[in-house]
Amino acid sequence: MAGFVLLLLHLLLVGWVTLRPLDVMWVNAANLTPFAGIKADLALGPVQAARRIGEGLLLLAPLGVLLPMVDGRLFVAGWASMARTVTAGAMISLGIELLQTGVPGRVVDVDSLLLNTAGVALAHLAVVPAGRARLRRARRSRTVPRRVPRRSHPGSPENETDTVARDEALQGTTPTIPRVGIAP
Repeated sequence: MAGFVLLLLHLLLVGWVTLRPLDVMWVNAANLTPFAGIKADLALGPVQAARRIGEGLLLLAPLGVLLPMVDGRLFVAGWASMARTVTAGAMISLGIELLQTGVPGRVVDVDSLLLNTAGVALAHLAVVPAGRARLRRARRSRTVPRRVPRRSHPGSPENETDTVARDEALQGTTPTIPRVGIAP
């Protein structure tokens, strides 16, 4: 729940920052050539380039952590989580870029889409795998499974009973559903 609230607050902030009309004398043409805007930023000097590229990377970077947080799964394949998160970040960035076409003073820039998506990916890689591993370790240390002694004979009936008891200790009992009568 906290992850969802933080995600919503972040998206509201991003919407407010990126979808406000700008009061400018002229508007640059839309940039549909990948890396052309980044090259132009680099031509402005290292400080200005770092500021502009950093803004592009940081705008949606929190989504790299907040989207998996909303999902809430601890046991998930790392690449699958990364793919879902980066895809969702790219789609949100694309949505913002498309919405900016109707806002005075704002234009589409493919480089901001690339930088936003890279920021989501970098934040996810930097925080989520280590955070999930830490949460899994903490969860394992709180729940210690009951030890069931093993029998020396692998085919004996006592060993099968112990295997079932050990599986129940690790997985819990199977839930049952009460019978419901059939309607006339």
